[in-house]
Amino acid sequence: MRPGNPKENSDKVTKTAGYIVRIGAVACVITIFFYLIFNNDANKGVVVATDKNLSTERLVPFDAWHAPDSAAMPPGKQGEMVKYGRELITHTAVYFGPSGNLAQLSNGMNCQNCHLGGGTRLYGNNFASFIATYPKMSARSGQMEPATQRIVECFSRSLGGKSPDTTAKEVQAMLAYMKWIGKDVKKNARLFGNATEKLPYLNGPADAGKGKLVYAAKCQSCHGAGGQGLLTADKKSYTYPPLWGSHSYNDGAGMYRLGNLAGFVKNNMPYGATYENPQLTDEECWNVAAFINTQPRTHRDQRNDYTNLAKKPIDAPFGPYADIFSERQHKLGPFKPILAYQKAHPEKK
Repeated sequence: MRPGNPKENSDKVTKTAGYIVRIGAVACVITIFFYLIFNNDANKGVVVATDKNLSTERLVPFDAWHAPDSAAMPPGKQGEMVKYGRELITHTAVYFGPSGNLAQLSNGMNCQNCHLGGGTRLYGNNFASFIATYPKMSARSGQMEPATQRIVECFSRSLGGKSPDTTAKEVQAMLAYMKWIGKDVKKNARLFGNATEKLPYLNGPADAGKGKLVYAAKCQSCHGAGGQGLLTADKKSYTYPPLWGSHSYNDGAGMYRLGNLAGFVKNNMPYGATYENPQLTDEECWNVAAFINTQPRTHRDQRNDYTNLAKKPIDAPFGPYADIFSERQHKLGPFKPILAYQKAHPEKK
C-alpha cells in the first residue's frame, strides 16, 4: 500500500480542524441563546439591544403568571360574588363615585384606572399576589394589616375619598374577585410583572419641563391638555382618568411616588404600549411622570406614614427622612446619590 502525500494529509487535518471549530462555535451560540431564553430571572426579559432608541426586544418569560380565563369563573353564589367584584373594580365610580348608585364616596376614578384590565395585566398593578401576601406588616402604617385595610387605603388615597364598610357585600365581593385572580399563586412567590416595573435610576433628576413635551405629544389626546381626563357619556365615570386635580389620585397615593408612576407608564402608556412593545424610553417615562406629579392635586396628611424612617421608600415625596437629602430630591431625584448614601450608612436605613 502506497503511503499518502504528507502535504495532502496535512491539508486534510487542517480542514477537518476548521470544520470542528466552526461547528463548535455554532453550538456555543445556540447554547447561549437557549440559556438566555430559559434561564432568565423572574423579573427579567431577554434584552438584546439598548432602550435608548426603543430598539429593545423585551420578551415575557414562558412561565410568567397569566390571569385565569374569565370564562372559567366558579359557578353558583361564589361565581356571582367574583363577577360582582370584577364589576366593582372595573366600574367603581358607577357605584361609589360622585354620582354613585350605592354611595358617594370617591373622586370618580375606577379601581382599574390604576389596576389595568381589572387587575390582570403584567406590570399594570395586577392582583396576582394580592391575597397571597395578606395579612402583612405594612411599612407605611407600621402595623399588621388585613387585605381589607389595603382597600380602605386605595379608597382614601387613589380614589380620594373614603371606603365602603369592609364587612359589606361590596368589599367582600372585591376580595372574592382578587382571590380568584390569584388562586394559583403561592405565598412569597416571585412573579414576573407584579406591581410596576422598577426602572433604572437616571443620572440626574427627572425633568418636568421635558416631561411636559412628552405629555403634549403622547398623553393629552386622551387625558386632556389640563389633565382632566375624559368623562363617559353618562358623566358617572371616566373613559380616560384625570391625571391631576381634585378628581385624580391625591399625593398620598402610590402613584404619587415617581418610581411607581414611571414604571407604570413604561409598560402601559400611551395607549397600546405593553411590556414587549413600550413606546417611551426610560428617560421619557421618568420625565413625564415628573411633569404629572408636579401638577396640582389634593393633599393628604401623611404625618403618620412611615414613622419608622428606615422603612421609608427612596422616592417618598414628603419628609422627614433618615438621610441628608431634600424633599425635592426624594421626589424627583437624582436617586443614585441617595442610594449610595444609604448603602454607606446602613445604620440609617
